[in-house]
Amino acid sequence: MESYVYVLIVLVFILSGLGGYFARQLIAIQQIRSARKEVERLLVDAEAKHKEVLHEAKEEAARVRNAAEAANKEHRVELQRLENRLTQKEQSLEHKSESVAHYERDLNAKEKNIERIKTELEGLKKKEIERLEALSGVSSDEAKQFLLQAIEHEVTEEASRKVRLWESQVREEAEKRAQEILATTVQRCTTDVVAEITVSTVPLPSDEMKGRLIGREGRNIRALEQATGVDLIIDDTPEAVTISGFDPLRREVARVALTKLILDGRIHPARIEEVVEKANAEVETTIRNEGEQAAYETGIPGLHPELIKLLGKLKFRTSYGQNVLMHSIEVSHLAGMLAEEIGANAAEARKAGLLHDIGKAVDSDVEGPHALIGANMVKQWDKSPQIASAIAEHHGEAPTTSVLGFIVAAADAISGSRPGARRESLEQYLKRVKDLEDIAGSFPGVEKTFAIQAGREVRIMVKPEEIDDLTAVRLARDISKKIEDTLSYPGQIKVVVVRETTAIDYAK
Repeated sequence: MESYVYVLIVLVFILSGLGGYFARQLIAIQQIRSARKEVERLLVDAEAKHKEVLHEAKEEAARVRNAAEAANKEHRVELQRLENRLTQKEQSLEHKSESVAHYERDLNAKEKNIERIKTELEGLKKKEIERLEALSGVSSDEAKQFLLQAIEHEVTEEASRKVRLWESQVREEAEKRAQEILATTVQRCTTDVVAEITVSTVPLPSDEMKGRLIGREGRNIRALEQATGVDLIIDDTPEAVTISGFDPLRREVARVALTKLILDGRIHPARIEEVVEKANAEVETTIRNEGEQAAYETGIPGLHPELIKLLGKLKFRTSYGQNVLMHSIEVSHLAGMLAEEIGANAAEARKAGLLHDIGKAVDSDVEGPHALIGANMVKQWDKSPQIASAIAEHHGEAPTTSVLGFIVAAADAISGSRPGARRESLEQYLKRVKDLEDIAGSFPGVEKTFAIQAGREVRIMVKPEEIDDLTAVRLARDISKKIEDTLSYPGQIKVVVVRETTAIDYAK
């Protein structure tokens, strides 16, 4: 029984396998048939597409061929038209050439006729000139010369009259305009009449303070003089100490230090050195502030710090009682006004006016005129050649070549000569100039002496038969030495010895 079951199971498995095999074969046959149908369909579609593309290509080729034939036809028509135009132009040119040739023949004939007429006229003119020369007794060249001389003389006289008239008019107008400009400038500038001077005395609260300043065996006053570099004069003047020294900055430092010591009351050598150092720092700060204030007041930004410092030093420098810093500020304003009136650069004029006397801040340490010293310093620190030239020119130490130099010189003269600007009286000024001329004239061989530039220069004319070139050099040195030993004056004085030989003869 079990064997039948096993056989039956085996038969079922076999039949199942055979059924699956035949089923797969049927499916494969159906897929093959479907694939063949798809391939046949694709072939039919491809053939139809090929026919369609071929038809479109033939149509495009026909269209391109037709367009090319049309363009070629149009090109042939254009070429034909151009050929026709060229033919017409050639015909026109040939016609014009014939006309030009005809005109040339006419012109040649007319030129020959003109030459013939000119020859006839020259002959007639020559005969007429010969007849006129025979009648007047003067040749044509001589007549031309007489006529030219008469015309030249008349033109020269007329030109001279015109030039003199123009010069007179220009001079009058220039003087009138200059007076108007100077009057307007002076009226616009408002300055103090009282000149500022450096303080040289310090008040004391009591005579007992004099003894404390002097100290035991004078050690305090010696320490103060050594630290400040000035001389302190304590005499019988009640409740006052006089500060004596050539350097205004040292005098100011001594004044500040002495004031601080008097207020503090502690006076001994160590304290003196400490106070003098503080006074130096305070004066340096004052110098910087004064320089910056001057630059701000005149509207000149961007000045070099060294120039600011030198400007501040001018606060403690005076010239004939006039404070040099105030004078520089005044000259800056005046120069700017003058520049505006004549159409020059007002900013440069103000800057040159402010810096024109900056050389006075170091003229005690550097030899030479303060104008040239200041010009060199501006060249070094400011790099402005036009400003430096104006500074060098404002006192005549250098030839005046720029408008800016004239402006600064005029502003300086206005500031220095206005009423109340300086404390020197007219009598003192004339006496100093006369003494200068008398000293120069006291040497043998001197013919004439002239003090110029407000006493800053003396010019000596010598006798050439008595003074040779080497003696003139020695004479200038001797006069300078005597002026230094005899007179007291601000700045320096230029001594110029002029030796001139003139030879005259007469042709008889």
